[in-house]
Amino acid sequence: MTDTENLVLWSFPTRVVFGGGAARQCGVEAVRLAGHRALLVADKGIEAAGLLHPIRSALDAAGIAHESVLDISSNPLESEVLGAARVYDTFKADIVIGVGGGSVLDVAKLVRLAVTHPAPLARYDDAIGGGEKIVGTLPPMIAIPTTAGTGSEVGRSGVVTIQATNRKTVIFSPLLIPDVAILDPGMTQTMPPSMSAATGMDALTHCVEAYCSSGDHPMADAIALGGIQLCHRSLRAAVEDGADLGARGDMLKAAMMGAVAFQKGLGACHSLAHPLSAELGMHHGLANAICLPAVLDFNRSVIPDRIAEIARHLGVRSDEANTLSFECAGAVRALRRVIGLPSDLRSQGIAESDLPRLAALAFADPCHNLNPRSCSQDDLLALYKACFDDA
Repeated sequence: MTDTENLVLWSFPTRVVFGGGAARQCGVEAVRLAGHRALLVADKGIEAAGLLHPIRSALDAAGIAHESVLDISSNPLESEVLGAARVYDTFKADIVIGVGGGSVLDVAKLVRLAVTHPAPLARYDDAIGGGEKIVGTLPPMIAIPTTAGTGSEVGRSGVVTIQATNRKTVIFSPLLIPDVAILDPGMTQTMPPSMSAATGMDALTHCVEAYCSSGDHPMADAIALGGIQLCHRSLRAAVEDGADLGARGDMLKAAMMGAVAFQKGLGACHSLAHPLSAELGMHHGLANAICLPAVLDFNRSVIPDRIAEIARHLGVRSDEANTLSFECAGAVRALRRVIGLPSDLRSQGIAESDLPRLAALAFADPCHNLNPRSCSQDDLLALYKACFDDA
C-alpha cells in the first residue's frame, strides 16, 4: 500500500502572451478559445484611460461580438459579480475577457463561476472547503492586467466581499485560472506613481509570503525568489518613470510570478491586510506594504535562513545569515519609503481602538494558517500594534 496522505499537486498551466502590443492579440486568442460573444469586464477608470479601445478593435477585427460591464469597485462586492453574470447570460456570451487590476480580474473569474454554479457565492468559500464544490467546465477567459500587483491573471482564486458577512472571502479552485494571460507593459503605463508603488508592493508581498509559507512547492519557491529579485531591480524605476517599459515589464512578470508562487500558500500579512481592505477600504497593496515588515520580524525566529535569502534578493549585503535575516524587514521598510508609501496604520486614519476588532477578523481569515509561525488572535493584535506607529 502507498501512503497518499502526503501527496501534493504542482502545476503551471496558464498560456501567457508577453510583450509590447500584446493586448492587440486578444481577438486572435479569443478565436483560439472558440469564443464568439465576449463579456468585457473592466471599470470606469480603464474606460476613461482609453485602455479598452485596442481590445474592442482587436475583437471587432476577429469578428467577436462584445458587451461591457464597467461597474466594478476596487474591493469587489458579491453584487457586482452577480450583476455581471446577469449581463453575461442576457448577452449570451461564451467567453469572458477581464481588463484591469486584480479586483476586475477577480470579478471576471467569478462571473464564470456564477453562470455555471448555484448561488450563493459563500458556499464556495475556501475557508470551508468550498473549492470542492467547483466542478465541471467554466467558460473560457482571457485576462489582461492593467496593474502589476495581484497576478490575478494567472491565479486560481477570486477575492470578493460577501454581502451577508461583509467579509473579504477567498474562492479557490484551479478551474478559476484564466485560459490566457496577456501581459502588455503598455497597458500599465497609465498607473500613477502611488498606484505603481502599492501594486508593486503587493507583488513583492506575494513572493515573500509564498517563499515563507509552510507549504511544500520547490518550483514556487524558486519563482518567488525570482519575483523578489525583479521587484528589487525594477519597482523603484517603475514608480519614478511610468514610461520605462522595461521596468513595467519586469513588474508584470513579478506580479505574475507572485501569483504562481502563492499557490503554495500565503501568511499572516495577508490575514492582516484583508480586514483593512474589507472593513476600511484600504488598498490591498498598501495594506500589505504597511504590514509586511512586522510579519517578517515575527517570522524571523522560525525561518531565519529563508528570511536571510529574501534579504539577499532585496540587495542586503552580508556574509552572515543572522545579519541578513535581521536586516530583511529594514530593507522592505527602505523600499517602501523610497517609493513614497506610508509606513503606519495611524497615518491612514485607523484608531488604535479599532485594532482588537480587526485582529478578530484577521484571525478568522485562513491565510495565516500557512504562516511559518503559528498565530493566535493575540499575536495578530500585537502585529497590528507594531504596524500602528511603524517607521
